[in-house]
Amino acid sequence: MKLEDIQNPQFLKSYDQEQLMKLAQEIRQFLISKLSVTGGHLGANLGVIELTLALHKVFDSPKDKLIWDVGHQAYIHKMLTGRTSQFDTLRQYKGLCGFPKRVESEHDVWETGHSSTSLSAAMGMAIARDLKGTDEKVVAVIGDGALTGGMALEALNHIGHEKKDLIVVLNDNEMSIAPNVGALHSVLGRMRTAKKYNKAKDELESLIRKIPAFGGKLAATAERVKDSLKYMLVSGMFFEELGYTYLGPVDGHDLSDLEENLRYAKKTEGPVIVHVLTKKGKGYKPAEQDLTDHWHGVGPYKIESGEKIKAKQAAPSYSRLVSDTLANLSEKDDRIAVITPAMTVGSQLEGYGSKFPERLFDVGIAEQHAMTMAAGLATQNMKPVLSIYSTFLQRAYDQLLHDVARQNLNVILTVDRSGLVGADGETHQGVFDIAFMRHIPNLVIAMGKDENELQHLVHTAVQYDDGPIAIRFPRGNGLGVELDEEYEQIPIGSWEVLKEGNEAVILTFGTTVPMALEAWEILAKQGVSARVINARFIKPFDHEMMMEILREGLPILTIEEAVLQGGFGSAVLEYANEHQFYSTMVDRMGIPDCFIEHGSVTKLLEEIGMTTEAVVERTKKLVLEKKKKGLYT
Repeated sequence: MKLEDIQNPQFLKSYDQEQLMKLAQEIRQFLISKLSVTGGHLGANLGVIELTLALHKVFDSPKDKLIWDVGHQAYIHKMLTGRTSQFDTLRQYKGLCGFPKRVESEHDVWETGHSSTSLSAAMGMAIARDLKGTDEKVVAVIGDGALTGGMALEALNHIGHEKKDLIVVLNDNEMSIAPNVGALHSVLGRMRTAKKYNKAKDELESLIRKIPAFGGKLAATAERVKDSLKYMLVSGMFFEELGYTYLGPVDGHDLSDLEENLRYAKKTEGPVIVHVLTKKGKGYKPAEQDLTDHWHGVGPYKIESGEKIKAKQAAPSYSRLVSDTLANLSEKDDRIAVITPAMTVGSQLEGYGSKFPERLFDVGIAEQHAMTMAAGLATQNMKPVLSIYSTFLQRAYDQLLHDVARQNLNVILTVDRSGLVGADGETHQGVFDIAFMRHIPNLVIAMGKDENELQHLVHTAVQYDDGPIAIRFPRGNGLGVELDEEYEQIPIGSWEVLKEGNEAVILTFGTTVPMALEAWEILAKQGVSARVINARFIKPFDHEMMMEILREGLPILTIEEAVLQGGFGSAVLEYANEHQFYSTMVDRMGIPDCFIEHGSVTKLLEEIGMTTEAVVERTKKLVLEKKKKGLYT
């Protein structure tokens, strides 16, 4: 059967080991080839090919529920459920999503792009099954990196307590995106080296069963012997102590071993952990040998060498610029310490770590812990910097509000991937942070118009001593502007006029400043005089400049690459209302009240009407309405 002809995984039931091995190799070559063109999550998927085949052979999807944690490793699952022919469109506008998507297939029972959610979702499905009296199996596939997330540990504890009939497949490749950290990672390491445990345990149980029982004393003694063996061979049998039947470690690339253990798990009552050892990037040498995240999510590459195909960029990436700025500042300020939740490579902090290894703390996938840890550092007169993606900052909202802002602590947030991120789609679009941060007291929020202003804002944040401050910046490379050699401190709450005008005002910041400037050029040629203001401080406002605009009675267009509800434009309306400028005309341009799916940022902006042409037309409309009402003086 050709890969493109696969409609559902039922054909696997009749496949023998030789056929499965051949299919695994075909899938491996297909992914290496296709992703060299489209890009995508290569390493993780190459590592779970055999595991995915075994899961679909043993279980009956969609009746049995297969839940993929994070979901970036579900490409093979998509292929086996009828979507191979769509892989040319992977992560592209209106194409195949890079994560499980319920509207794509009945086999996608859970959507996620964030880690550590699978066990809680699985518990909910298992409870629903039991309440309805049905008999489907519920299987959650979670990585060892995702297992360090607090939510996963909460669910692990609850499942063990309730003794639910649920299977947890622990995909242990010693990586999340970058190499894992933490004590739990060390526990799993000891389990990886304890393969003799299960064989010895089974042999001991078989021996005990052959001994004639004479009273409870022998049984009790036998249990103590088994326990002693467990603790001797596996230090702190973590999962069994939580109430799980532990199977493994299993070779994640041995189809026979996988199938045998999954069938045993299927027959076992109560919660089961199947500990599967896989190799991220399996079968493609450049990905196998990589110990960073460079083959986690990739763009196009040359298959023969693994060399990445990238457009030449003269400008540094925003992430690298922030990292380098922090390194420069740290040379003169020993209070600075940088914290990241498993994003050392993603936020390009390797350079900082090489210069200041004792001041870079990768806490693993633990955003809540990272935020409160930063708060603890700040109480001791340090300058903690939490380097975090906008989409992951959502997971630490309570800690930001309760532990940082409420105590008015000097925590600096460098919010990476703010705005639309493109191919990763709706789970990763960094468009909500302004709305969920703007209403938090004591918090300053800023975003630079280019990489030069960004480095000055980072410097300003380090110098700021009156509470928490968040510096937003987008994904990708800067604009190529010249960087000042000396850092400048930008007054908190200050805006700047980029272009003068007396008929309308365009208020914007960050990635949409170039759009506003292009629109200004077109408007000027058409005889419309618009003022363009870089509103780099989203909170607090530049009170003096804003009051001047309101007193002039000029119509205002706000532009933001963020959600409109509760965003910057809403703040402008609130400000005008608070100061009783009820007749001020305000038009807001931004992300509408919906989730934005995957595609190039340019395509997505066009889809929602955020273009230079739209800025021109909406500005002209404001000016025309103002003239109709005779409100110009």
